[in-house]
Amino acid sequence: MDTKAIEEHVRGILIALGENPDREGLVETPKRVAKMYQEVFDGMNYTNHELAQMLDKTFAEDTTSAGSNQVVVMKDIDLFSYCEHHMALMYDMKATVAYIPKGKVIGLSKIARICDMAGRRLQLQERLGRDIADILGEITGSTDIAVLLEGRHSCVSARGIKKTDAKTRTVELRGRFKEEPALQLYLR
Repeated sequence: MDTKAIEEHVRGILIALGENPDREGLVETPKRVAKMYQEVFDGMNYTNHELAQMLDKTFAEDTTSAGSNQVVVMKDIDLFSYCEHHMALMYDMKATVAYIPKGKVIGLSKIARICDMAGRRLQLQERLGRDIADILGEITGSTDIAVLLEGRHSCVSARGIKKTDAKTRTVELRGRFKEEPALQLYLR
């Protein structure tokens, strides 16, 4: 990430907005924005495959036992992202991620980290769900995955239509979650 270029462009934006980038409250703003962008867009530094490699912490699961048809569900995972159309914050986001293990399970904190890192990109909510499912599938080998995302978009709540209570829900269903509607009950 080219933080110097970001600083220069933010300074230019301030000027284009009619602001004085040399006034006391704005002098450090280009630097602060560049530093913030490094943090909030950290996921842009990695492909889905690279994230899968980084977060690949799994444990063997006994697939011969009676309980081998279990569903692992993690709910209410907080995350945020930025809409690629307006670079506006997607906020109050919650993810529910479910999968059926295929011989191994992933460390639970890694599910939250997958959501976090996939969100730290310029995104569409629909793609974010696919990215989370792709990364989880690569790590676990499972093809039975569901990702439900629900959140607010500041490009809807703070500009344009200005609908502050509107939420967007997307669902990515794969394998048995798509084929067996009863499994979708785990997403509630």
